[in-house]
Amino acid sequence: MDFLVRLAEGFSGIFNAGGENLMGLVTGILPSLIVLLTAVNALVAMIGEDRVTKFARFTTNNVILRYTVFPVLSVFFLTNPMCYTFGRFLPEKQKPAFYDAAVSFVHPILGLFPHANAGELFVWVGISSGITTLGLSISPLAIRYFLAGLVVILIRGIVTEIITKTMWNDVKASADSKV
Repeated sequence: MDFLVRLAEGFSGIFNAGGENLMGLVTGILPSLIVLLTAVNALVAMIGEDRVTKFARFTTNNVILRYTVFPVLSVFFLTNPMCYTFGRFLPEKQKPAFYDAAVSFVHPILGLFPHANAGELFVWVGISSGITTLGLSISPLAIRYFLAGLVVILIRGIVTEIITKTMWNDVKASADSKV
């Protein structure tokens, strides 16, 4: 009987802990997320969608900008999962590499800009919980996480672009040899 009581209390405890975590988010990060998301949408409206589009096309002309600035802007402004639609500014051969870079950046951006991937904020909270438990600032960790993410997305974008071009050429060569 004691075992069943402990099991029931443990089961209820899971939901109590989840509720406490939710209340912490509601009183802590959610108001910031709402204000930040509103500010980003207002900024895009003030700049103008046409100007944002022209700038996006400009950043895709250079390989380094294409796999650093462009994914960062897409994740920041459109957030996950809408950020992948920025791929429309790229030729077909570069879309897989852009997607790889953007999808790899939806977590490193969380420490500085939690609105970008609010649905998975628990990843950042889990990573930074040790720092906050010690009473230290999480800002240095957030900056390092962001910078490491930039390096990773650049490498992934370039490597994936090379792989895609190689596969694209192999498919084209195979199709040409059948003709």
